[in-house]
Amino acid sequence: MDKIEIRDLECYCHHGVLEEEKRLGQKFLVSVVMYIDARKAGKTDDLTFSVDYAEVSHVVNNMMTNLQYKLIETIAEKISKELLLKYKLLHAVEVCIKKPWAPILLPIDTVALTIRREWTQVYVGVGSNIGNRRKYIDDAFAGIRNDRSCRKAYMSKLIDTEPYGRTDQDNFLNGVICFDTLYSPSELLDFLHDLEAKGQRSRETEIRWGPRTIDLDILLYGDDIIQKKDLVIPHREMHLRRFVLEPLEEIAPFKQHPVFHKTVSQLLLELKEKG
Repeated sequence: MDKIEIRDLECYCHHGVLEEEKRLGQKFLVSVVMYIDARKAGKTDDLTFSVDYAEVSHVVNNMMTNLQYKLIETIAEKISKELLLKYKLLHAVEVCIKKPWAPILLPIDTVALTIRREWTQVYVGVGSNIGNRRKYIDDAFAGIRNDRSCRKAYMSKLIDTEPYGRTDQDNFLNGVICFDTLYSPSELLDFLHDLEAKGQRSRETEIRWGPRTIDLDILLYGDDIIQKKDLVIPHREMHLRRFVLEPLEEIAPFKQHPVFHKTVSQLLLELKEKG
């Protein structure tokens, strides 16, 4: 990935925990690294295929000088998200905030924080077997498309499938949604749970593998492997479920499972061979 760098942009601001910092202000230095595909801009000599670093510099300076926060962590987060949302060609950004002569009562040159934030492609399984199944799924899909921290959302065809785990219930309508997101894995989980709640799902009262108005499961988050009590990525059973693999193969047949190192098509074929 190509990158554009803005190094040590000087901004006089009023950020800080101490009242003197807020009142008197001090100098900050901001560096930004923007990751893009610059090939088309280089071949056409057309700025519309790149990111205007002069404009970005003014955006950063205005955010630094017109807003006020206690922590440089907050400033860095605000800047990175604003740039990723404003400039559609950006894949990722690194933001470094330097605070020269930080008031810590010790001789020091600079305190600095650097963060990297990026768009990550994710795959989410979706299902419903209560009421107007299609509407519940469409509403969840709309919730993803309308959220500022999600982009490029599209959905596989929906398939009618028999219930998994508990057979004494109606058939499910299942599919897979793919999109890019700025949410971290845990933030994405919370976001999807909020969408489920809006779709009248109650995780507290439902039966395991039982009926539900809407089910949204994170299948893949980039190539990340996460093993936590409340979050396992890749989804621990996706390779065992045809109602996941079939719609996933439609939109991402060559996507590789980060644990098994096999494509979705290979996993589906193996599952079919096992009957």
